[in-house]
Amino acid sequence: MAWSAPLYRAYERRLLKSLPPDQLPNHVGVILDGHRRFARAEGLADYTASYRTGMEKLRELLQWSAQLHLPAVTAWVLSTDNLRRPREELDPYFDVLVELLKDLPDLAASLGCSVRVIGSLDLLPPRLSDAVARAEISDPALPTRWHFNLALGYGGRDEIVDACRSLVNKLIESGVPEEEIADHIDAAGLSAHLYTPDLPDPDLVIRTSGEARLSGFLLWQSAYAECVFVDPYWPEFRRVDFLRALRDFARRERRFGK
Repeated sequence: MAWSAPLYRAYERRLLKSLPPDQLPNHVGVILDGHRRFARAEGLADYTASYRTGMEKLRELLQWSAQLHLPAVTAWVLSTDNLRRPREELDPYFDVLVELLKDLPDLAASLGCSVRVIGSLDLLPPRLSDAVARAEISDPALPTRWHFNLALGYGGRDEIVDACRSLVNKLIESGVPEEEIADHIDAAGLSAHLYTPDLPDPDLVIRTSGEARLSGFLLWQSAYAECVFVDPYWPEFRRVDFLRALRDFARRERRFGK
């Protein structure tokens, strides 16, 4: 039996009260999974409506995050593996992503967040890469209270390879002899060359659709992240699901590998 709206709102308020502000994550990663399965489950004629519902849900996620004063959020919307799918699946998704990117500057300004798009952007079609360039333009006069990263054409292994290349190039440019380069490569150096070196590692990673794996999401940074896997497909992800994930995180004892 579905909950009535008043009961649902009361449960949300209860969850909110159970969240200690000093135990919320500094950086939340979200894997937006399940668009196509949602479309099939709902009997939709194609995936476009599911993609559009999912991107509207992402806009809601940003609003929820701003209300909770989360310092950083990274949402994975397109992987490098996804780019190998048939064009008839990708083209509608690209259209919806372009719509999202057009909205992001105004949405970010209203929520006080910066926007950064991370991934192998050179692999994206021109219309999408052009939309990315426009989405990252912000007004320096506007205050920025938190950070939003959109992982687009992103792969965790690709990020680490890019970081290695960037670090080695920097060492060469700094005049480090070839035979000494290996001695200058360490964890701190690689971390400084990842896509988001200025942000804390994610404390919490949420994946929708019931899949219990990271699939390479923020592979280096998520070494000690707490993971919450939820059953709803991304287009049906609710604020209550988000609050439950934050509650579960707040209740966990983090050991950082110890």
